[in-house]
Amino acid sequence: MSVATKSIHVAISDFLTQLIENRLKNYSADDALFFYEKASLEAIKSSPAISGIFKDYTPKNEEVIIVLIALAPSFLPHFFNSLISRYFPEGGEFVEFGGVKGANHRGIIPTGETALFILAGNDLDKRFRIQQLLGNDAYLAKSGMLRVEDMKEGEPKMSGKLILDEETVEYLISGQVSRPRFSTDFGAEYVSTAREWDDLVLSPSTKRQIRDIEIWLRHHHTLMEEWGMAKKIKPGYRALFHGPPGTGKTLTATLIGKYAERDVFRIDLSKIISKYIGETEKNLSKIFDKAQNKDWILFFDEADAVFGKRTNVRDAHDKYANQEVSFLLQRIETYPGVVILASNLKSNMDDAFLRRFNSIVFFPKPTADERLLLWQKAFPKQIQMEADLPEVARKFDLTGSTIMNVTQRACLTALHQNTTIITDDLLYQSIRAEYEKEGIAI
Repeated sequence: MSVATKSIHVAISDFLTQLIENRLKNYSADDALFFYEKASLEAIKSSPAISGIFKDYTPKNEEVIIVLIALAPSFLPHFFNSLISRYFPEGGEFVEFGGVKGANHRGIIPTGETALFILAGNDLDKRFRIQQLLGNDAYLAKSGMLRVEDMKEGEPKMSGKLILDEETVEYLISGQVSRPRFSTDFGAEYVSTAREWDDLVLSPSTKRQIRDIEIWLRHHHTLMEEWGMAKKIKPGYRALFHGPPGTGKTLTATLIGKYAERDVFRIDLSKIISKYIGETEKNLSKIFDKAQNKDWILFFDEADAVFGKRTNVRDAHDKYANQEVSFLLQRIETYPGVVILASNLKSNMDDAFLRRFNSIVFFPKPTADERLLLWQKAFPKQIQMEADLPEVARKFDLTGSTIMNVTQRACLTALHQNTTIITDDLLYQSIRAEYEKEGIAI
């Protein structure tokens, strides 16, 4: 029965069962007796699930089989145990097969040794070749798809579990991948918006610089790969957005992602920094490792928290703070996608860092004309505007986010008063409340 008429999981199970049973029957005999159905494997390789995880890469047969071996316990927890028990019904350890128990999973979890045994048996040349496919510089590890668990010093590397990327497992089982959720283990939050570019009011200079980022997103593959610039310049694109709060930095990053069809993840560096040595680097590594091959746009808010001006090393705290900066800078410079850092003040940033950015984009407070446009765009079509918006725009030096706060307050007040009319009194009352919230008297 072909893969087209069977579930991919059944096809994988049947293929691996035949493969492993053949190895178990012949593991002590000449390896020439070992074989597997290449037609079945080719059908599995061409399925949407498998071809979807390898994307533009043409995998070797052994690489596909290693992925299938690592996947098996995720949909058949007893898979390896049932096969082993058929050939060793009296139990006992089967060292050659490898495998370990998990903290909660009671079945056999395959290790590097398991893959070596199934694919190479006792053939040393084959074992060395398969071990290379499991190395840190090979495709499976470099793509982030699969790696061998790091072992304690003195223990063979291939004794480590085959760790298949969580998203790869999810895709192979369900056919889709959900976005990671913000948590203590993943300090990045997915951000999106229903707003459009027309809703955003930016200065002409800012718009021109944003356009540079969009051009890079559209053409970077051609530039780096087809034109060979990957040999000459660093991967990725690094931008600094700086300007007062509420001037559109986060919304701009989100809109860039929306129109470039890239997911945008916001990382608040002021919250991800840990006082414990090594924890900040660990938190950041989780984000970069997850993002490495996803084409995500990483938006680091409150970048001053890490990239402020470095001080001379006076104590251990200064030493480790500078190490955190160096680590983050190294990960940013090797990230192949877009990284945007946001700061309220460019002067807070160390000059040594500023030279590393491809663009530095200033978001000024809006002019009176720009504020008028913001006011005109802010209110819903149901509102009848009787307030003198040109005078309000001239008189009050507000940012876009503050204008939206005032708009929300004014609309709610109008609804409460059972009216759709926004008067000068109602609008001024809402502006006054916003100023009071910030401790400013008018």
